Amino acid sequence: MQVNIPDISPEVAEAKRRFGIVGNAPALIGAVTRAIQVAPIDLSVLVTGESGTGKEFFPQIIHNFSPRKHSRYIAVNCGAIPEGTIDSELFGHEKGSFTGAVAARKGYFEEADGGTIFLDEVAELPLTTQARLLRVLESGEFLKVGSSTVQKTNIRVVAATNVNMLEAVEAGRFREDLYYRLSTVQIAVPPLRDRGSDIMLLARKFARDFSERYSMPTISFADDARTTMLHYRWPGNVRQLKNIVEQMALFNPGEEISAAVLEQYLPPAAMVYAPATVSAPTSHRYEQEREVVFNMLFRMQREIDSLRREIAELAPGTPAVPAEMPCSLVKYTSPATDILQLTHPVQDVVESDSELPTLEQTERESIRVALEKSGGRRKAAARALNISERTLYRKIKEYGLE
Repeated sequence: MQVNIPDISPEVAEAKRRFGIVGNAPALIGAVTRAIQVAPIDLSVLVTGESGTGKEFFPQIIHNFSPRKHSRYIAVNCGAIPEGTIDSELFGHEKGSFTGAVAARKGYFEEADGGTIFLDEVAELPLTTQARLLRVLESGEFLKVGSSTVQKTNIRVVAATNVNMLEAVEAGRFREDLYYRLSTVQIAVPPLRDRGSDIMLLARKFARDFSERYSMPTISFADDARTTMLHYRWPGNVRQLKNIVEQMALFNPGEEISAAVLEQYLPPAAMVYAPATVSAPTSHRYEQEREVVFNMLFRMQREIDSLRREIAELAPGTPAVPAEMPCSLVKYTSPATDILQLTHPVQDVVESDSELPTLEQTERESIRVALEKSGGRRKAAARALNISERTLYRKIKEYGLE
């Protein structure tokens, strides 16, 4: 399949070269372009994307293409700092302000004055720290822990998260005013599965880098392995791809990797395939997601039947299956694939095909049940249905399930 490579500006080409960004997917190029465009303007930026997509490159691009490039750049992983010490780390503390504070200490906001601070996993900040951060963003003012003296800092904040921030705001885990202040500009980093042929570019790069680093023969990829890699979901994104390629390079040096060999390194629990956006039409992906939902429903029905039998054995005289089942699952064969269809009671199936609910009705009910079981948490519901959050949001709106 011919993949159109978008025209890129000299600035984007320079950013890719300087920071080792590999790929030509339009969404990736769009994200890099957006980072370069916002760099000269002193606005807060929120970088969003799944874990392992490479969000950490974008704050560096913004800093290096901004007037602050000659000042300090500090990256802070908010999720790795204990809640009890994070205020001290970010804003500093005075001597004796708490047990162990044997001397005054500058925080990151003071150290990076005039430069850029990158707050990774910003959704993990405690609510009290969020209030302090909001004050810095609005006025540039902060207080050291244990001090009553207001200090000023001139700093640019770039934050990143893999959390759905609107859900975090709705759940009360993140301040709404801080969210809108941080996300003056948003940059969405695409997941690896949506980057099409970039997957193979990255795989070959990781294989070559490993070979050069350890002086081992380079692995290559057979056609069926390439097909598998392009259609695998890559839940761990670029980080997972690198890990798997390096394992194959270590244990299969110099070999041409086939699909059978590749699948030995893919987690069995994640063997769900969905075509990458660039390499396959959206309708195919929808069909696969729908089939996954039906398979899940069929498993649920089997478990329910098994429970009924166990109850019948424990309580003699209780029928294993009620006289009228609310619904059941039957399997039929379509020209393209075997699909599981939710139907009315089995005894009614043979009467008339017109009595079968439509796929849309089935899908709507599946989504409703998943949302109900997850307490309305859409991320959990999407995970249970094994579909993307974007698809779930679209379906919720389409079926009026808000």
